[in-house]
Amino acid sequence: MSSRTSPKVAVLMGGPSAEREVSLSSGRECAAALRDVGFEVIEVDAGPDLPMRLSEIAPDVVFNGLHGRWGEDGCVQGILEWMGLPYTHSGVLASSLAMDKERTKNVYRAAGLPVAESVLADKDAVMADHVMTPPYVVKPYNEGSSVGVYLVDANANTPPKLSDEMPQTVMVEAFLPGRELTCTVMGDRALGVTEILTDGWYDYEAKYAAGGSRHVCPAELPDEITAACLDYALRAHQALGCRGVTRTDFRWDEDKGLDGLFLLETNTQPGMTPTSLSPEHAELIGMSFGEFCKWMVEDASCNR
Repeated sequence: MSSRTSPKVAVLMGGPSAEREVSLSSGRECAAALRDVGFEVIEVDAGPDLPMRLSEIAPDVVFNGLHGRWGEDGCVQGILEWMGLPYTHSGVLASSLAMDKERTKNVYRAAGLPVAESVLADKDAVMADHVMTPPYVVKPYNEGSSVGVYLVDANANTPPKLSDEMPQTVMVEAFLPGRELTCTVMGDRALGVTEILTDGWYDYEAKYAAGGSRHVCPAELPDEITAACLDYALRAHQALGCRGVTRTDFRWDEDKGLDGLFLLETNTQPGMTPTSLSPEHAELIGMSFGEFCKWMVEDASCNR
């Protein structure tokens, strides 16, 4: 950082991804929190002119509040590395790996972490016939926040009809029954485990709409499962080469005990909205939202 009394932080938000609205909400929340703890903050809606905007602003740190493609997949991280601007969250390689769900699974497998069976398939082939015995899930292999997720139940007679917005290559993944769990890692520490309760599928609406889901934090789990979630989340964070804050999602079939716990994905830039999970995990260790955001700014660097 520079020698300014109040370090200048550029908070990136918005952007062109399918998660633009969530990113705008996250960015505004984080910007307000950072101002409250003493930083000079400039909010930046990331567009094609981002390098020019950042050159004009000359921030000490860039807080990356982007979600989805371009902002969370290594692209903007590469720009920030090129410009020599310290930034929050994971670097180029870890961001790119974690956004690609199939490559993420390969890293998990190599680290001895349990994952569901899955294949990458052509969109037309998926709509023509079942490429996997139902029940299964179809989703983009490089988006987040449950964007474009299709659940094909066990009694489905026909394959799913996918929207035109779905990419040509999609992931088909065996459906994992059970409870929805998630765990945040901050630096080298796993903070806590939350159970997410919804009336149906934990989709985009359930994640971000008020009342769309309920969070039980800390989750009411056997000690063995809590410990495994904390361990697996930290190992996933480290195996992918992540930095800063990440959140790893799980499914747990309690009828199978530890054998029923599987990793779904690691989010390298977890949501920071009023209904988000990672700020709740920070509260478990006595850290306010402002302190959580401040930690991320102080952790920022290049060469991540």
